[in-house]
Amino acid sequence: MGAMLDARCVPSEPYYQPSGDECALFEAAYAQRLPVLLKGPTGCGKTRFIEHMAWRLRRPLITVACNDDTSAADLTGRWLLDAHGTRWQDGPLTLAARNGAICYLDELVEARSDTTVVIHPLTDTRRMLPLDKHNEQLAAHPDFLLVASYNPGGAKELKASTRQRFCALDFHYPATEIEVAIVAHESGLAVEMAARLVGLGVRTRRLQGHGLDEGASTRMLVHAGRLIRQGVSPLAACRIAVAAPLSDDAEVAAALLATVDAAF
Repeated sequence: MGAMLDARCVPSEPYYQPSGDECALFEAAYAQRLPVLLKGPTGCGKTRFIEHMAWRLRRPLITVACNDDTSAADLTGRWLLDAHGTRWQDGPLTLAARNGAICYLDELVEARSDTTVVIHPLTDTRRMLPLDKHNEQLAAHPDFLLVASYNPGGAKELKASTRQRFCALDFHYPATEIEVAIVAHESGLAVEMAARLVGLGVRTRRLQGHGLDEGASTRMLVHAGRLIRQGVSPLAACRIAVAAPLSDDAEVAAALLATVDAAF
């Protein structure tokens, strides 16, 4: 493994609290090199999970945050012009497939349609990446694994022709006691204050479907906790880290602020 990929290895164990048997199931999928899809709401721990599993499996991790502009070339690579002429530069997916890393496509559904098509040959028995511009049919390294994530409740849906190529792990917000432990650990707060934050998060999630697309994520609660740890009052911290980011609708925002005021 080259120096470039050595730098992609997760250096120390990321903090992760399992909610079930997801770690064992992921290890089984990796043993068979089956691509894995992580499904769940924003901020519920999908990225932390894959970082933890990459550390656990001792594999380098290459992460791509997909967006509306992510194209197939952004993943596979392109020809570049420099002082010595033209040279081919592998994209992150090609780099992972060539060298046996885990490639994590975060929010795959946000990428352009040609992006999802290019991964199909890597997700079946061929385990091959066609690099037409490089005139190469790249056979994936035996240790390579493709992992993707998406939020099924978002504005876009992943096509069945892509989704059914993966094994899927469902993620949800953790059980209350686990979420309290996570918020306390990640923010440095005492368990009692972390529990109050999680209680607020649970109440906002009950508003989902009533003017709110999603309730407060675990990540948002950690942000609020870190602000409190910094000396910001709990009320102000929750207003700016939880209530304000959740909605721009005036009525919904007022309901969220009332929920925060009631909690603190």
